[in-house]
Amino acid sequence: MTKPYTVTIVAAVAANGIIGRDGGLPWRLKGDLARVKRLTMGHVLVMGRRTFDSIGRALPGRTTVVVTRQPDWRAEGVLVADSVDAALELGARHDREIYVFGGAEVYAAALPWTDRMVLTWVDQEPAGDTSFPEIDWSDWREVGREPGEGFAVVEYERIST
Repeated sequence: MTKPYTVTIVAAVAANGIIGRDGGLPWRLKGDLARVKRLTMGHVLVMGRRTFDSIGRALPGRTTVVVTRQPDWRAEGVLVADSVDAALELGARHDREIYVFGGAEVYAAALPWTDRMVLTWVDQEPAGDTSFPEIDWSDWREVGREPGEGFAVVEYERIST
């Protein structure tokens, strides 16, 4: 039986696999954040607490589910889950499209449930302290590519088995 929702990982990944440094992004990409906003608007975002803290607030127009191990953690305008599995179940009550927004641990835990990935491949190799998880690329096929200035947005679909 297929699940009644789709899970899409959204991430910006440097050529060396880095996705973060000191709680933020190690780059600024003109137009990429606006593209991510258009992609996710009206849908569910699942993210870890540190990713939420780096953003600083719930993003408007989206249902935000924060994964945290801190049982008493709360923030205005967000739903809280103690695991990625629970976050996906909670998100599915609000929408059929769930976007996983980071960080590294959340990406890794969501990967088995992920149907699509929309990755912004950044043409840089910055220093950083957070890396995108290892992917078995034999499970994925590229279905779209949009070049940008200093990056390319590539969409992947999981290959059905």
